[in-house]
Amino acid sequence: MKKYTVIYRSVLMENLQYAANIAMGYISYFIFIFVFIQLWNYMYAVPDERISGYTKEQMIWYLMITEMIWFSARSATITRQVSMDIRGGNIAYLMNKPYHYTLYILAKYTGEWSIQLPMYAFFATVMGIAMVGKIPEFHWITLLAAVPCIVLGIMINAVFKLCISLLSFWIEDSNPFQWLYDKVILVVGTIFPIEIFPAVLQPFLKLTPIYTVCYGPAKLIVDFSMGKYIEILLAQVLYLAVGGGIMFFIYAKGVKKLYVNGG
Repeated sequence: MKKYTVIYRSVLMENLQYAANIAMGYISYFIFIFVFIQLWNYMYAVPDERISGYTKEQMIWYLMITEMIWFSARSATITRQVSMDIRGGNIAYLMNKPYHYTLYILAKYTGEWSIQLPMYAFFATVMGIAMVGKIPEFHWITLLAAVPCIVLGIMINAVFKLCISLLSFWIEDSNPFQWLYDKVILVVGTIFPIEIFPAVLQPFLKLTPIYTVCYGPAKLIVDFSMGKYIEILLAQVLYLAVGGGIMFFIYAKGVKKLYVNGG
């Protein structure tokens, strides 16, 4: 564990020097949120109206929180770097290092989002209070409870994206699968909460990573309940365990393929 902590700290310090570059992403975030604020202002024509159980303030804050998570969790480390390491042959060198390659990648990735997440959280808070107002019936204890769910959601997303990148052991380019995964998560769990979709689809969506990556943490912040908190937390622990198992399995199979082929 100590070696992964060293990797995390080195990446963290490196990213601290490029905080200004990270802040440039605020422009895209602001434009995206501004457009959807106008959309929801139009949709909520009647004061105090609720759509799928959400007030206008809750719906906009839900979007701001999920996009905050999404923007802060973006990284080429678990996508392009892994694919390039495998296709370029660098994996043969890295897998003989005194650490597990997948945990090395996750440690680097954690060092990146540990800087990006607080920065986007601060910007989202300032922007939300200025343009929307406070979250109705919000309590700071709610945020403290939601933080572990935000962290678990980011790690679940990282593990599944890493699983897709590891498919480069067998396919030439995993980017189309990354694109498809991102769009499903973005549309279903990020832009719109699960409650907006037809009731017949909601039980199915709750059985997918969509429920645990962005929807769960944002739902807890805008509309907290202890029952929902326990449900989401248990689902996240389960998905992280399953995703981690799949990740180690795919990596082991890929390494075996390299050895068989003399790679």
